[in-house]
Amino acid sequence: MTKFTESTNTPGDYYFAGLENGLLTMQPFCACGNSLDDDYFCEKCRKTCRCRLIVCEDAEALAMAKRYVQKSSRFSGFRVKLAGER
Repeated sequence: MTKFTESTNTPGDYYFAGLENGLLTMQPFCACGNSLDDDYFCEKCRKTCRCRLIVCEDAEALAMAKRYVQKSSRFSGFRVKLAGER
């Protein structure tokens, strides 16, 4: 997955999502734009991040992410948007 380089217009931490082999993949990012590891700790900001927004690279990823949010209780607290949208 390529790193999200255009403005995210996001005030907080987020996942950047895309499809790989038909599966939704999500990479966590701090609001500062720094990529996060599994512990969600941002070395740049020195804080633990909490991602509640899924920014999707294309319409297919957006549709799949929306299905997860609607159908899975694990995703019920997430918001979803297409990359580049406000």
